[in-house]
Amino acid sequence: QVQLVESGGGLVQAGDSLRLSCAASGRTLNTYRAAWFRQAPGKERDFVATINPSGGDTDYADSVKGRFTISRDNAKNTVYLQMNSLKPEDTAVYYCAAGFRGNIRRDYAYWGQGAQVTVSS
Repeated sequence: QVQLVESGGGLVQAGDSLRLSCAASGRTLNTYRAAWFRQAPGKERDFVATINPSGGDTDYADSVKGRFTISRDNAKNTVYLQMNSLKPEDTAVYYCAAGFRGNIRRDYAYWGQGAQVTVSS
């Protein structure tokens, strides 16, 4: 079992930056692919970014490419999401997830409780 806890969410203005962290406990995170998803009110939970266990391979949703960066520190059992040039449409609850492949929700077995990110215009 892997327990995931997100932190770093908050209220920012359009154009600002924010960094989310996802700390893992239980089993070590370095054998899992990690990902970030987000869910806006009334919408589906959508893929944002994913990173392989070593950190050498990443993938992003088109909507965040060039603005968001996913990274990990396996020594700290933590995954990060650096979000720059934030837009109001980035407002959502952001979820950290751990699994073994892919960029769809069912690929990930472990989930955090979510962190609210609100971007005002």
